[in-house]
Amino acid sequence: MKFSCEKLFLQSAVNTASRVAATKSSIPALEGILLQADAQLTISGYNMQTGIRTTLDADITEEGALVLPSRLFGEIIRRMPDDAISFSADKNLNVHLTCGDVDYNIQALSAEDYPDLPVVEDQYSIRIQQKTLRSMIAETSFAVSTDEVRPIHTGSLFEINEGGLTIVSVDGFRLALRQEPLDMVSGGTFSFVAPGTALNEVEKICDDTDEEVLITLGNRHLLFEVGNNQLICRRLEGEFLDYKSAIPRTNPIIVTADTKALMQSIDRVSVVISEKQKSPVQCTFTDGKVTMTAKTANGEAKDICSVSGDGNNLKIGFNNRYLMDALKNAPADTVRIELNTGISPCVILPAEGEEKFLYMVLPVRLKNNG
Repeated sequence: MKFSCEKLFLQSAVNTASRVAATKSSIPALEGILLQADAQLTISGYNMQTGIRTTLDADITEEGALVLPSRLFGEIIRRMPDDAISFSADKNLNVHLTCGDVDYNIQALSAEDYPDLPVVEDQYSIRIQQKTLRSMIAETSFAVSTDEVRPIHTGSLFEINEGGLTIVSVDGFRLALRQEPLDMVSGGTFSFVAPGTALNEVEKICDDTDEEVLITLGNRHLLFEVGNNQLICRRLEGEFLDYKSAIPRTNPIIVTADTKALMQSIDRVSVVISEKQKSPVQCTFTDGKVTMTAKTANGEAKDICSVSGDGNNLKIGFNNRYLMDALKNAPADTVRIELNTGISPCVILPAEGEEKFLYMVLPVRLKNNG
């Protein structure tokens, strides 16, 4: 196997594939990345759950395939000068790397020890701009559950219909929903749940560009094609929350607020809250303002934020981080907050325009609320 390639392109491809290489595996080859040189250079990483395959142009003079330790190979490439890297391997899998005056010799593993990445049958597929998918994942991933008791909620639900794409994440304390129209849907109405860990990688390989991502749904796996990168992951199976029934939309109290101002108020009163000293932020919604207070052994804090609308003196408590996450990820300068009682969920929506996002945060029961 012999090729040469610009360091910048090789480093980028190695970094991308290495992100899903197994850190510890009973199959040693999975702790490495697979290099395949034929018409193009293909680099793959796989951990039996998620795989990334990326292709790049290289001057290939001898075809072949082998597996290299992902961390070691990545560190070597990173330290090399910004120039063309020459790569050669003999039949005993001794690898020789040169770049300028720098030389490395490392040992590879046989490509035969590397499990094949799954083949994804094309049942349904959609196309969506990279920048749109990236923002949708970023603005819902914070609500993905990390609790393996309900594995289905460790992923995000993708629902595709004539209205477009809806992504929903839930973790038992909050819900995040984002909607965007799609130009073309192939195969009609369908849905699937993608693992949150895989979606984090999809978000990283998507750029802020109008170029499209092709998402293909197979029997057991999903394929995300982003430029020269392919990410393959298992679909999560199970009964996802019936989110439409879970979201209350007949709330009698509605106020609007400046998103940034609200976040600053929460941030100020959260200073006295810590991992050791946990306490809800108590919000009292009155006419034209919300008064926020927090009290722990560290001290007491209070701040007032202006809002539009009358909160009818409603007192409600929230986990400060959950409320802050929802506001921080809300893609709107002003938000509409819908409330009912001190023990009912709070719904956060855009104050103007289409309802492209909806966040729901469950309250923390305050002592004076019974």
